[in-house]
Amino acid sequence: MSEFLQFFLTGVTTGAIYGLIALGFNVLYNATELINFAQGEWVMLGGLSFYTLGVAMGWPMVAAFAAAVALVAVLGLLLERIALRMVKKAEPITLIIITVGASIFLRGVAMRVWGKDPHSVPPMTSSVEPVRILEAALMPQSLWIVGIVVALMTGLHLFAKRTLTGKAMEACAIHRHAAWILGIPSERMVLLAFALSAALGAVGGVIIAPITMCSYDMGTMLGLKGFCAAMLGGLGSHWGAALGGIVLGVLESFGVGYFSSGIKDAVAFLVLLIILMVRPSGLLGASAVKRF
Repeated sequence: MSEFLQFFLTGVTTGAIYGLIALGFNVLYNATELINFAQGEWVMLGGLSFYTLGVAMGWPMVAAFAAAVALVAVLGLLLERIALRMVKKAEPITLIIITVGASIFLRGVAMRVWGKDPHSVPPMTSSVEPVRILEAALMPQSLWIVGIVVALMTGLHLFAKRTLTGKAMEACAIHRHAAWILGIPSERMVLLAFALSAALGAVGGVIIAPITMCSYDMGTMLGLKGFCAAMLGGLGSHWGAALGGIVLGVLESFGVGYFSSGIKDAVAFLVLLIILMVRPSGLLGASAVKRF
């Protein structure tokens, strides 16, 4: 029973990260119907920027956190302005291929800037004593991860439902041209979606860095697993992203714990294959009218 609980809690921690990355996919998809396969690189850049500012340059951790997220959000804006908006007669597949190219480009730049060696980042709390939950142990950083992800999920939901900007983004998600006729600046909403999506990825990179360390190639697999979580929960559903991430993280943890660590990365793609065959809309798939 203690092993089961330990694997479950570990899976919840990992799944919270997958859910946060999936949320970044959904924010952008809801506003633009675009799948950004550079989402994992926002995670990587967030972690490495936090390392540079907080460890190498000695900034206070809170300031380094905020600056790293802001920097990656600006890069998200640049991706939309420079690489995507300039494309004429942009077809969805063309834009997706551009995001794949952007992922490769960003990974190459990161390798040149930070090198191939992983970099360690101190945890958000000085305490290193594990927190005991029944017979399982959980590191304090895991509590930070879950708490931050829950706060972001709740804040984004309130932003979408209680603010004019959030409702404007929802209107653009339902029908961008109709929203433009009503006076909603759809281009600004798209820019905001790119910034939010990149910022969410950066937060994921910052909070996971103390556990996994950060390196130039960390974003590739995290981005793919975040996409699997988004598909599992239902592409376009924010709460589905959270559910998909948790389910994926727990299944992965059980697979590693009870079978073999060699199947860790295979679990996500097996789950994706099954969900596409059995329920393509996902566990909480959006209805005919997309839900922000």
